[in-house]
Amino acid sequence: MAMAILKDSNIRLMFEAGVDEKGESIFKPKTYRYVRKEATVDQVQQAAAALGSLSANLLSSVERNDSFEII
Repeated sequence: MAMAILKDSNIRLMFEAGVDEKGESIFKPKTYRYVRKEATVDQVQQAAAALGSLSANLLSSVERNDSFEII
C-alpha cells in the first residue's frame, strides 16, 4: 500500500494592489516557505493575518500548498 509523507509546506498570500485601467483588481502574491508541517489551519490563518497586517496592501486570500512524497 502506498504512503504519502509530507515533505514541505508553503503559504501564499494574495494582496490586492490596486486596480488597472480596465477597473479590474491587481493581485500580487507573496510566498512564505518552510511552514511547520504540524501547523494547524488556525495557526496558519493567524500567521497570515499577522504577516498581512505588515503590508500596505489589503490581504485578499491565503493558500497553503503542501508537497508530499509518495512511497
